[in-house]
Formats: sequence, C-alpha cells, structure tokens
Amino acid sequence: MSNEKSKKEAARWITTAEDDLDSARVLQKNRKFAHACFHAQQAGEKAVKALWYSKDMDPWGHSIAKLIEELATAYSEGHSRLKPLYRKALVLDRFYIPTRYPNGLPDITPDMAFTDEDAVLCIRNAEEIIERVRAQLEI
Repeated sequence: MSNEKSKKEAARWITTAEDDLDSARVLQKNRKFAHACFHAQQAGEKAVKALWYSKDMDPWGHSIAKLIEELATAYSEGHSRLKPLYRKALVLDRFYIPTRYPNGLPDITPDMAFTDEDAVLCIRNAEEIIERVRAQLEI
C-alpha cells in the first residue's frame, strides 16, 4: 500500500471508530448497556487498527490489548504511546463476547448483566484510546 493509500485507509478506520463511539453513547442513553459496551469495544479496536493501517501494516484479531502489544514488535514508538492505555484495552476486551451472546454468561442474557456503570466505563476507555490514536495519526 502506498503512503497515501495507508493514510486513506487509516482515516476510514478512525472515522468508523468514532461512529461506533457515537453509537455507544446513543445506546447507553437508551439503556441498551450491553450493546453500548460492545460498540465502545469496537470503537477502541478500530481506532488501534487505524494506527496499524497508517503505518502500512495489516492488523489481525479483535483484542485491543493484543493489537497494542503486537504493535511493539513492528512500531515501538506507537506502542510506547499506547502502552498507558493497555489496561483500558484489557477492560474493553472483556466486553467483546458476553455483551452479544446469551451463552456467554451463565443463565442470564446480556441485557440482564450489564449496567450503566459498565457502559460509562467502556465509553470513557474508548474515548481515551481514540484520542491517543488520533493524536498519532498523520492523516
């Protein structure tokens, strides 16, 4: 991918991350807490992937924490800037599966398991990840 193409792809991913974050806020406001948490996780994931694409690298997987770790191998400067967000990424990663599937939790459904506090935490973590990534993007 050319540098210009990499920048365009990164812009597409960060824009989508921000859209997912907006969706998370709407869902939280409408008391759809499990869905808000999931969309916040997606926002964080897509933001970190935007950074990968900006460096002409191809990310794989859904764990934000793992994407940050793997960035260390290929792009140490980017990792050092994201490292403070590693624990926030771990929190968001916990919301990837159980927020969506009734068999991800014992005997309850996602709408019963997640709270406004969960949604607020996830949204805040995603905001910080997006903010940090956006500051590193050269688009």
